Amino acid sequence: MGELIVIRHGQTEWSLSGQHAGRTDVALTEAGEAAARGLAPRLAHRRLVAVFSSPLRRAVRTAELAGLTGVKPDPDLVEWDYGGYEGMTAEQIRDARPGWDLWRDGVVSGDVGHPGEELQQVAARVDAVLGRLRPLLNEGDVAVVAHGHLARVLAVRWLGLDASASRLLGHPHPGTLSFLGTEDGQPVISAWNVP
Repeated sequence: MGELIVIRHGQTEWSLSGQHAGRTDVALTEAGEAAARGLAPRLAHRRLVAVFSSPLRRAVRTAELAGLTGVKPDPDLVEWDYGGYEGMTAEQIRDARPGWDLWRDGVVSGDVGHPGEELQQVAARVDAVLGRLRPLLNEGDVAVVAHGHLARVLAVRWLGLDASASRLLGHPHPGTLSFLGTEDGQPVISAWNVP
């Protein structure tokens, strides 16, 4: 069975500043583009039978620069819709809502373009992705290019855990790889947040 390779898009101005970028389509920085190009040698030796990406340009561009071909956009790989917290840092949110924790407290509704999304809605999208990808892993490795919080939900759902367990994983840095596989027939995280 192949591995599911989870690639977090390269750095953006918002990931650098710590702003929540769910549906806002921000571009990669020069450093983000360099990190994405740096992934190419690490991915070149993998036998990828399929590659999927969030349709947002930071993910699509990361896939291109990493040398991935045949990339299929998948709207279920878009980042969490942060609603009214879109563009805000965790510190700004906590100034208005002391003690706030994304995994426990979620988000507030925003405007029409950012209505917000509950954790279980993110988990349902991730479960749909996993349902489509698991059969492909019988043929080899599958890569997905996505976002930080979504990657955490993807990993814990791969393990069969409740989406709230995502808080137990460190946030993957921009332009990093994580590997989800199996060991003795059980799902495992083979590696996490590999530069």
